[in-house]
Amino acid sequence: MATAEQLKMLIRSHFDQNDERFRTIVLQLAAHEANQGHSALARDIRDLIDKSRNGKVVPFNKELHELLHNATSDYRLSNLVVSEELRTRIDRILREFKQRDRLRKHGLGNRRKILLAGPPGTGKTMTAAVLAGELQLPFCTILVDKLVTKYMGETSAKLRQIFDAIREFPGVYLFDEFDAIGSERTLDNDVGEMRRVLNTFLQFIEQDCSDSLIVAATNSIKLLDQALFRRFDDVLYYDYPTQNEMVQLIENRLSGFCDFSSANVFEMAEFAKTLSHADITKACDDAIKEAILSDQMTVMPDLLRKMIAERHSVYDWGEK
Repeated sequence: MATAEQLKMLIRSHFDQNDERFRTIVLQLAAHEANQGHSALARDIRDLIDKSRNGKVVPFNKELHELLHNATSDYRLSNLVVSEELRTRIDRILREFKQRDRLRKHGLGNRRKILLAGPPGTGKTMTAAVLAGELQLPFCTILVDKLVTKYMGETSAKLRQIFDAIREFPGVYLFDEFDAIGSERTLDNDVGEMRRVLNTFLQFIEQDCSDSLIVAATNSIKLLDQALFRRFDDVLYYDYPTQNEMVQLIENRLSGFCDFSSANVFEMAEFAKTLSHADITKACDDAIKEAILSDQMTVMPDLLRKMIAERHSVYDWGEK
């Protein structure tokens, strides 16, 4: 049971409206009950805290706010256009998380450390947002540019802060552009400090046993250190959309603005070959904006073709 001092601290934090302190004390109580062998009570206490956080922004302190972008997500699995294999594997992550207590009774853990790899714009970041939205967890993106510094030991200290937050505040934590800290330690252009940072990350992720989902996303999986792969529970590979996926993307995005026949949509998908999911989405959004500002409210095939051509031209220019 709670000590007299803990009860007083709970009451004070409530009247001071210090939610972060209140949650910390409650979690300490849960840990105490667990140590006393009252696992069911400890789990019930943690569940009450988790339910109060679901879908809410995490109350990070100032230092963590500088390292993490903290948000909520409304994305659902139905918003994600990927292959059937990827959809099945993402659904498995969700199913295991929702039934993690059932798995624990058999000595098993749910998939909660996930590596996403593939070209830019193919749905990796959106997958992390979908996981947060489906599970009604806070969506926290680690700001790698603020994490990595030139001062010895500082990046590792910041990593410790982040993993402390991962343990204390359940959520979906996304390490985007992960190759910035996960590059192969034997690369010629590597420096001693970055090797230490990677070793620190490997240590933290291996020791982590929180209730959060840790998601790392990279465009360049070949750059990653081989030691990373066994630290992740699952590795998902993304690719550019197939024609059927492009058709689905266009139909979903232009819903309510489209005046296309099925043949028109397939023609547009064919024209959009080599573009990523994000490129096609942007082309559709640009076409919708142009239609609205032209008082047409309907996207015609020629308008979408024009916007797709503009997206292609970005890469054509880069090859000159």
